[in-house]
Amino acid sequence: MRPFHYERAADRAEAVRAGAAAKGPADVHAPTQYLAGGTTLVDLMKLDVMRPATVVDINALAREHGEIRVGAEGLRLGALARMADVAADPAVRREYPLVAQSLDLAASPQIRNMASLGGNVLQRTRCPYFRDVSWTACNKRDPGSGCAAIGGVTRRLAVLGTSEHCIANYPGDFAVALAALGATVDLEGPAGRRVIAFEDLHRLPGGAPHIETNLKPGELIVGFAAPAGPWTRRSLYLKVRDRQSYEFALASAAVALDLDGGGVVREARIGLGGVAAKPWRAHEAELLLRGRRLDEAAATAAGQAAFAGAVAHGPNGFRIELGKRTLARALLQAALLKTGRMEA
Repeated sequence: MRPFHYERAADRAEAVRAGAAAKGPADVHAPTQYLAGGTTLVDLMKLDVMRPATVVDINALAREHGEIRVGAEGLRLGALARMADVAADPAVRREYPLVAQSLDLAASPQIRNMASLGGNVLQRTRCPYFRDVSWTACNKRDPGSGCAAIGGVTRRLAVLGTSEHCIANYPGDFAVALAALGATVDLEGPAGRRVIAFEDLHRLPGGAPHIETNLKPGELIVGFAAPAGPWTRRSLYLKVRDRQSYEFALASAAVALDLDGGGVVREARIGLGGVAAKPWRAHEAELLLRGRRLDEAAATAAGQAAFAGAVAHGPNGFRIELGKRTLARALLQAALLKTGRMEA
């Protein structure tokens, strides 16, 4: 690990000032990085992938931005809330089970105790060509250098949202649940506060894979909000992986359904994980399901629609079929859930 300057921000304004001192996009080479749980940042600093000159500790902001609140307006979560605390919250587990499950199935208990929600959604790819600096061709780490993953070992890399410049996948779970729910993100920066759709937080690689988000210099994620709706209780997060603990998804699906008494879909919310360049909202599959009885044929068709634009690169081609089947299975399982509410 390279030497760096450590600062501790006493409040939000101090943190924003420190972050805004670094000019340019909030990419992997930004000279100032925020530290909360540190479960991604410290790893990448040890690997020499990230080399910040200054690390700003923002844990003092947990007093203001550590909330966990479920109410009539929906779910509100502070960015400094810890993964384990949110997963264990009884109201979250009852009203937004896909959120609790996405957190329960992530990482390890030790990491969930440390990791903040804001840091979790900003975790970086596990692509081995990004994380191993001996590979010189990585557009995400070194813009313009090429992509060694294309034509390389691709088993764990993305099939949705890729480009000729990068096929790295987004590895997280919680962000997939937020995408499915149509959540928003509260941001605080030098220009003040703004709210954006969670779907707009992460960027597709395009020709600039090193710019992963739409955060502005000095901007902090301070919270998340997911709207209330009749679909939130009938929801789940299904994760398929090589082993049953401490492993990233080969394919995952976050689904939330509103069904009428005959099993016809009034509303479907679908997020896909493990298979895409960013947390993925499957709008085409949602549209296909509305007004249709949710049976095996409909679930299979939704999987086909969700992966219609998928592109395989050698060994990762199996993930397309796995992703389709994972989504179909998640939909059928969610349809069987007892929600505790009377169906219309």
